[in-house]
Amino acid sequence: MSSKLYLIPTPIGNLEDITLRAIRILKEVDLILAEDTRTSSKLLKHYEISTRTESFHMHNEHKKVEHYVDLIEHGQTLALITDAGTPAISDPGFLLVRACLKNEIEVECLPGATAFVPALVNSGLPSERFIFEGFLPQKKGRNKRLEQLKDEERTIIFYESPYRLVKTLEQLAEHFSIQHIGSVSRELTKIYEETRTGSLEELIRHYSENPPKGEIVIVFSPKI
Repeated sequence: MSSKLYLIPTPIGNLEDITLRAIRILKEVDLILAEDTRTSSKLLKHYEISTRTESFHMHNEHKKVEHYVDLIEHGQTLALITDAGTPAISDPGFLLVRACLKNEIEVECLPGATAFVPALVNSGLPSERFIFEGFLPQKKGRNKRLEQLKDEERTIIFYESPYRLVKTLEQLAEHFSIQHIGSVSRELTKIYEETRTGSLEELIRHYSENPPKGEIVIVFSPKI
């Protein structure tokens, strides 16, 4: 195996949602960088992967990027995984990828799990053209960003905390219309997976009466 950086998607819930190639590479690399080694240990133990792991997360990635670039330049092959899904999608990874490319180090991202694709397909909303917004700003810049999206014609996808879901749906209704159509997916691939599609009015009422749990993906159609 030649020295390079692999980006390895990991399951967003169901441990079976990982590719055979991902398992093989995780066993073969010299080091696995994990967002949370405790979380990743469950997956690695399940597939009998004994490769050494180190933590690489949003609080230390700036300090560790050059160190890992140096390891690869000296012949080691590294894999980056996050707690769930594809690295660098609302997760650590971008800084390391950029540094590797700057130093002419090969980077390979495997295909695999990510939450917004099944949420989009499950929603029944137009999927031929869409934009992924990730998490909206929690406070400063939130309303400004929603205002900028008012003229968007493509389907919009957001990630959101269950604790802010109703607030976000209410803000979408303020900037668009209470009758606009949206979809909320939660706990994708897990036992209590649910996707509910309807008007923002219906979704606000439902989740106000039934506080949600788990990871949330909002899919929103700017057109009624």
